[in-house]
Amino acid sequence: MQQTKRLLMLCGHLALLAAWVIATSPAVAQAASEHPLLTIMEDELKLSMDKLVAQPDDVKPYFIQYSVSDQKMYGVSASLGALTGDTDRHMRQLDVSVRVGDYKLDNTHQIRGGFSGGFGFWGGWTLLPLDGDPLTTRHAIWLRTDEKFKSAVKRLAEVQANIAVKVEEEDQSDDFSKEKPVKHIGTWIEQSWDATRAEALVKKCSRRFRKYPEIYDSSVSISGTIVNTLTVNSEGSKLQHGQAYWRINIQASTIADDGMELSQYDSFEAFSFDGLPDEAEVLAAVDQVIDDVTSLRKAPIVEPYTGPAILLNRASGVFFHEIFGHRMEGHRQKDEEEGQTFAKKLNKKVLPEFLHIYDDPTIREFGDIALYGHYLYDDECVPTRRVHLVDKGILKTFLMSRSPARGITKSNGHGRRQAGMNVCSRMGNLIIDSEKKVPFHELREMLKAECKKQDKEFGLLFTDISGGFTNTQMWSPQAYKVLPIKVFKIYVDGRPDELVRGVDICGTPLTSFSGIIATANDPGVFNGYCGAESGSVPVSAISPSILVRQIEIERRQKAQDRPPILPPPIADEKS
Repeated sequence: MQQTKRLLMLCGHLALLAAWVIATSPAVAQAASEHPLLTIMEDELKLSMDKLVAQPDDVKPYFIQYSVSDQKMYGVSASLGALTGDTDRHMRQLDVSVRVGDYKLDNTHQIRGGFSGGFGFWGGWTLLPLDGDPLTTRHAIWLRTDEKFKSAVKRLAEVQANIAVKVEEEDQSDDFSKEKPVKHIGTWIEQSWDATRAEALVKKCSRRFRKYPEIYDSSVSISGTIVNTLTVNSEGSKLQHGQAYWRINIQASTIADDGMELSQYDSFEAFSFDGLPDEAEVLAAVDQVIDDVTSLRKAPIVEPYTGPAILLNRASGVFFHEIFGHRMEGHRQKDEEEGQTFAKKLNKKVLPEFLHIYDDPTIREFGDIALYGHYLYDDECVPTRRVHLVDKGILKTFLMSRSPARGITKSNGHGRRQAGMNVCSRMGNLIIDSEKKVPFHELREMLKAECKKQDKEFGLLFTDISGGFTNTQMWSPQAYKVLPIKVFKIYVDGRPDELVRGVDICGTPLTSFSGIIATANDPGVFNGYCGAESGSVPVSAISPSILVRQIEIERRQKAQDRPPILPPPIADEKS
């Protein structure tokens, strides 16, 4: 999974949350207007539930859900002071979910063995008319429903045949949970932006890179997506809600003399265009990216290492997201093809006793920092809530969609997807909390002490991570790789910190978690997009810096091409 990032201080121990001001979504002051599409969707839903039947066995759907994602996308991008992209797009995507059978066993049940494996996560979507034309809209819903119903009937027969010839399943949980219907009509979100100002900003900021010929590729972009979601289902749920996501992204890359490709990133997130930072702050971030990427070109390559390390808060957030958060997703606990690292560890110790982990999508922002993992209703019409995953190191539950697993029969509002994909359980705002925290300078001293204990000349400090990926399926090693982009050696004898390059963090989750010694009192926010089975969804990870007794790094794969033969044209520019 590749993610962009943004860091700011956030959050502490649960008991101390009151000491900070955490803003959640404000209640709607007055009744919002219901979008006309909802009436069309409800009418077609009733018709489908009443009339759809497959012969000769009189198979009918027991559940249907229609979801419409209305998306407006804006953006500009520039490189070396020139505009390279301009986006202004509007689309409406219809998702149709049809289930046949019953809550205990339906067409979504995993088919074990063979190439097809499980249910599959690409559901497909249908474009709807932007002007809301009733006849065209009804036609699109009707045609897609017919297609999905026929496919569901066929697959249920395949499921039943598969069960008949395979051994009994270990997890006998139902395929779908029964949930209370919810109704919420929120305000339809409309936002404007100043395209002229945005264009001027990205051109001015990206022009800064023209003074640095050793940086071969760079860009500055501003993007915004306004998403309004309409959902109705046969259980009686009806939702209208929306969210806007805005981002400034800065990236730069180069090639070292030995052929290693090096990159640096920074980004800012907000829920509105006006919430993005001003020009001075963006220019300062550009200068920092320039300094980081040019410094990396001169940095030595570090050799493979196993020993003590500190992961700075944002790096720690990505670390927990990749190697812990994905293993907390409920569908992985009963999928026969998954490694199920923690499936049988409920009410058992999985982390040091001073750590707490919860996921809370209801938190909208901290101070002026938007949390991308915020939402109030998931994609299965279930209100979200705070889910306490780990309490004092003890695993308490999993992140659940409406797919029950391991005796957990209800959703906790974490069924999520990108439009066109089938829902599965996903993270929102993953928050790591600690009872054993010290000021960061003390954590550094603890690192040096641990290095002395292990007879190590230095420890490592990971200050930035671009993303990573983890293997969770049974057929592959239960391992992970995290991709740091800024790493320092911290010497025991007091020598200055040394920037190094060319390493990836690797390992297995159970070993990594057992070695956490302490945390700092400096929690920070990571915002990004997570790509998994149900597509790309916005997420946040919030964590303090952590000290680990042992971390393993390996040398990063290195390209063999030399840097460009001729100097870049900007090398001749005088100003």
